Amino acid sequence: MQRVLFITSTRIGDAIINSGVLDHLVRTCPQARFTIACGPLAASLFTETPRLDRIIVMRKKKAGLHWWDLWCRTVGTKWDLVVDLRSSVTGCFLRAGQRRILKKSKTPIPKVAEAASVLALDPPPDPRLYLSEAVRAQAADRLPGEGPYLAICPSASWIFKVWPAESFAAFIRRFTAPGGVMPGASVVMLGGPGDAVYAQPVFDALPQTRFIDLVGLGLPETAACLQRCRLYVGNDSGLMHMAAAVGTPTLGLFGPSDDRCYAPWGGHTDAVRGPASFAEIDGAHDDRRQHPESLLADLTVDTVYDAAKALFERTA
Repeated sequence: MQRVLFITSTRIGDAIINSGVLDHLVRTCPQARFTIACGPLAASLFTETPRLDRIIVMRKKKAGLHWWDLWCRTVGTKWDLVVDLRSSVTGCFLRAGQRRILKKSKTPIPKVAEAASVLALDPPPDPRLYLSEAVRAQAADRLPGEGPYLAICPSASWIFKVWPAESFAAFIRRFTAPGGVMPGASVVMLGGPGDAVYAQPVFDALPQTRFIDLVGLGLPETAACLQRCRLYVGNDSGLMHMAAAVGTPTLGLFGPSDDRCYAPWGGHTDAVRGPASFAEIDGAHDDRRQHPESLLADLTVDTVYDAAKALFERTA
């Protein structure tokens, strides 16, 4: 039996990006048992990992003391392999047969490819989420039949990454109209706890649209519902990467984040931005986190509609 310690991200999107490396190890090391260290937001994504021994939840502490806690909880085990996608030094001070610590790329490359470089994997393995049959059955109850379902996530981790609510509403109205690409489709509204503030203006603007409100649903449950959707359109966020990982055609909306690194991964995905490049937006805003409003205002409804239509048709 091999013992593998897999150290992955705190953030949901980054943890999903890294999941292809974990899946590669699951598939290629059939004798391995896994301990996964991650942040509390991402922990539920890994509960169905095959041959899982435990999940160590790393809660951030001042002065990096969460790394000390991780070392204390893992130093007593002789690991056959430590894979550290957080680029920390913790793995250097554990007993391990092999250590693979990520060296971050100095040039913009897809984060999936960067994660794969920790094991020198080329081509990079696709991200993958393991879902239980119970969660899949719940999704079938929430989204019965064939739909079609259009999945929308109008939120993101920062307001500056959010496409305006009125733009989402205009896109949905046009895309699901009788002459649109998905006429009469039900719209699955997604988001994390507290994201109703982003969804409500869209609901208010479209009182006649058939919405299924799943904002605040757990991550595995959301992933299973996404798998039943025909198309996902949303901001650069963890749920965008989740949609791509479960195989749903996924269109990511970009502006103040770098689509060269963070575009959804796979042949069933695409990314779109307005006329301003990431470099132009980044150069104009020294600290985007202090920006109080969207930086995607230049991304038009026509641009998103055309990109979503092309992706829909390409993945038919």
